[in-house]
Amino acid sequence: MSTKTYKKFENAGSGDLPDKMTVYQDCMNTFNESPVNPKRCRVLISRLLRLLSNGVAFPENEATALFFSISKLFQHQNDALRQAVYLAIKELSGMSEDVLMATSSIMKDVQNGSDLVKPNAIRALTYVLDESTAFSAERLLKSAVVSKHPSISSAALCTSYNLLPISEVTIKRFANEAQEGISDLKQFPSIPYDEHSLLVGEFYPNSTYMAQYHAIGLIYQLKKNDKMAILKLASQLANSNTLKNQLAKVQVVKLIDDLLARDPQLYRQFEEILLSWLTNKHEAVQIEVAKVISTFSLRNPRLVSPERFSYIVTTLQSLLAVPRVSTRFAVLRILNKIAMVSPEKIAVCNAELETLINDSNRNISTYAITILLKTGNASNIASLISRITRFIHDVSDDFKIIIIDAIRTLSLNFPQEWKSIVKFLIDVLKNSEGGLKFKNTVVEAIIDIVSFIPESKDMILESLCDFIEDCEFNEILVRILHLLGKEGPYTSRPSLYVRHIYNRVVLENSIIRSAAVVALAKFALTKNDPTLKESIVSLLNRIANDQDDEVRDRATIALRLIEFSEDDSTTVATELIEPKYFYDLPSLEAKLNNYLNTNDDSFKTPFDASSVRRFTEDEVKAIELKRKQEQALTGTTEGTSEPGAKKAKSESTTDNKGFAGPSVGEDEQELLNTKYAEKLLAIDQFKEYGKIINSSKPVSLTESEAEFVVNGIKHIFKDNIVFQFNITNTLPNVALDNVSVTCTQEDPEASQLEELFTISIDRLLPTDTGSCYVSFQKNDELVIEGFLNNLLFTTKDVDPNTNEPYEGEEGFQDEYEIDSLYISAGDYVTGSFIGNFDAAFDELPAEEIAVFNIQENLSLQEVIDKLVINSNCLPLNNTQFAPNDSNSHTLKLFGKSVLSGSKVALLIKMIRSSKGIALKVQGKGEDATLCSDLVNGLM
Repeated sequence: MSTKTYKKFENAGSGDLPDKMTVYQDCMNTFNESPVNPKRCRVLISRLLRLLSNGVAFPENEATALFFSISKLFQHQNDALRQAVYLAIKELSGMSEDVLMATSSIMKDVQNGSDLVKPNAIRALTYVLDESTAFSAERLLKSAVVSKHPSISSAALCTSYNLLPISEVTIKRFANEAQEGISDLKQFPSIPYDEHSLLVGEFYPNSTYMAQYHAIGLIYQLKKNDKMAILKLASQLANSNTLKNQLAKVQVVKLIDDLLARDPQLYRQFEEILLSWLTNKHEAVQIEVAKVISTFSLRNPRLVSPERFSYIVTTLQSLLAVPRVSTRFAVLRILNKIAMVSPEKIAVCNAELETLINDSNRNISTYAITILLKTGNASNIASLISRITRFIHDVSDDFKIIIIDAIRTLSLNFPQEWKSIVKFLIDVLKNSEGGLKFKNTVVEAIIDIVSFIPESKDMILESLCDFIEDCEFNEILVRILHLLGKEGPYTSRPSLYVRHIYNRVVLENSIIRSAAVVALAKFALTKNDPTLKESIVSLLNRIANDQDDEVRDRATIALRLIEFSEDDSTTVATELIEPKYFYDLPSLEAKLNNYLNTNDDSFKTPFDASSVRRFTEDEVKAIELKRKQEQALTGTTEGTSEPGAKKAKSESTTDNKGFAGPSVGEDEQELLNTKYAEKLLAIDQFKEYGKIINSSKPVSLTESEAEFVVNGIKHIFKDNIVFQFNITNTLPNVALDNVSVTCTQEDPEASQLEELFTISIDRLLPTDTGSCYVSFQKNDELVIEGFLNNLLFTTKDVDPNTNEPYEGEEGFQDEYEIDSLYISAGDYVTGSFIGNFDAAFDELPAEEIAVFNIQENLSLQEVIDKLVINSNCLPLNNTQFAPNDSNSHTLKLFGKSVLSGSKVALLIKMIRSSKGIALKVQGKGEDATLCSDLVNGLM
């Protein structure tokens, strides 16, 4: 269709959509004319497709009428019209009824149509076939798959792929033909080059061998559940020279990646092949190989040598200089993921990254500066931030957020450089244009710095006071006022902030005024300036006459609480205005929902808040710091994520093989612990034990592929310890009766625990999970012991019809040995945050020193992970990560007792040599016994 012909029917330059009813009427009239006008029909179909592509939908009766009318155009043999017809059929098939009426016409084209129409006809089969009719196209599809014409073969493979969910049985029958499609190098028909052939448009390009890519994709879907079949396929394709298409090679690399995820030990088999493809002429293949090996190395650092990894980085470094924007962008994303875990490994790329900061594509320059921030050190932070300042105003909000998240991570890694970071953030907050999401991200970064770097408090709060004078977002204003009310009373000049907060009461709307009232009330009890109380009361008395009822109510309540605070006999007012404890919100929500759903006395029984776990402020900061460390490690943030980044999955179990880390699923873990605690305390035997002081994370006691999957949880009470064993029966057609666990002390004579009773599981059906309990009486407050465990049960065969054991079957008793479970000093400790570790460490009175020599073949990072798990303390000052190129490291851990709240700090120095890893653990604490047990039981 010529441009002139197109513009005759419709103005191509117009942005307006054609009228829906006009197009419908024109289509119905024109498609039913005799003879058919092919050009006019193509124009109307193009108008119809434009409407459909813009989301305009037709009622089912109109769509069916259009579908039927368009199917009449099969009578005309014009190939160009036939291609347009197939496009319309694919779009209308989802809206109309009786799409099967076009099946015979489509199959006729598949069988006898020209090479130009056949691919369109084959692809259209996906939209008109269902499970009952798919078998009728088997012969046609099978012959099309082995066709020598590349377009026909590719179309058949794609249609087969899309028909798999509809009729898998039919598609599996020509898996061999799909296999042949990989090795058969299909070429387009050879047409003599002459003037006539060019006039009729029968000139074919060179083949791209795209059918190989489609064939590999189909075969993988057919065999993905068969590991050995995929291994055989990947080995054959990797070792052969038949692959000519770059996407096919990329697909093979993805097959290998899938195999490595299932079995990391297969890496040695494919290592040389993957490394040889790093020199492939296609950049896409190089990038995919680099991504697979780098990701695998970060998960399994022992299996990839440093030399091999440096070769990967060198390849990526060379690709940073190519002219194609897409290639540079893909390489930067890979480097960014490496920098999240091991920034020192890509430090060699810093020169190229610094060049890309000035790239004309702002997306690339943003990624480059983000990676440099992660690989940076204390000496170059200031220069990096100055470079960011030059261009951050020119990029979109999405990339501004990525930069701010990198800055926030940098502030946690290098707290001593907080001044330059804070200056940059305040400048961006005040002077940079952006929406709520961006501004909120900046405020979150600033709040983190205030929380975890106490010395920055005065400078930040004063800057925020200036910012709120012109802030346009209510949400951000409320957050800043809350921060001022929380931190302002403890600064050296609290009166400075009162004036700025009161200005919000005078000038802002009711939402802001309400938040300002709460913030003002917190200054009334400040210890740094007692004279403020009278001023605050005077201001609140004025606000009590506000026109908004919410503001008035808050001011009145605040005045009453301040009045109550003068009475030394009650602390209710002080706890409300200046709370010292914070409830575990997920647990509180779960208990409130349970209270609302199970209440049967019209809520006469009040809600018992004492059963909800509470945290002190330093415990809350410890939890938040853990979460942010894990977010920095996995590349996810709350509310934002890097494009393509996957959210980390929260693991339900941990073991002693590696540090599961502070999971972003910490809330889910707390909810799980709450669920376990409620279930435990609902048992009559445990009600008299009182409140659970601490519950450990689930510890795996069997392999995940074992016949019985068992994990253990240690619940610590004031005078008792309860072991909870969660047991899953993975045996098919076998039920387990009277399931229990016997726990035997490793040293019974010296044991300070007395076993009281065991609660068993009556019956575990296949795939069911149940919990059994073993209870002990403590003879000492701090008990450290190990237990040998055996699983006892009676097996019975299950009737598949009833899913219950056969009647009268006695079964036979059996036992299954599971791993030992240890009560360590770390079970009595929880992580706690402290702003200045060195100062706090020097102030603690009791001291204990121990030396360990580890001869196992472990890296420094693996030792650190094990120390963090065993101590259950919070790593501070970013010391939980050891540089790969370093032979020494210092780890700083801080926590407190869950029994008494006494503080404990560990300073661990480690050196790696040819004889192993030497550790010197220096512990200090307020409780000498806890400190000694924790230090001596670390390894």
